[in-house]
Amino acid sequence: MEIPSKLPKSFSVTCEREEEMQHDISKLYDQLQQISFSLKVNEAKMNYVEAKMNGIDANMEAKMNCMDAKMEA
Repeated sequence: MEIPSKLPKSFSVTCEREEEMQHDISKLYDQLQQISFSLKVNEAKMNYVEAKMNGIDANMEAKMNCMDAKMEA
């Protein structure tokens, strides 16, 4: 059996295409990681804002109750 000195052209194109696909997959994976991180950061920010708003709401309610008590007195 004779071993060819060069790989067939179709094999070469297939390997190049596979390398391109691996590169594309790697880029997509990196983008997915960035999106995932951004979502986690945004979720943390939203939780902070929600907690802050709950604190403001509780503070306003306490002030209103205090004003009501003063008006009744």
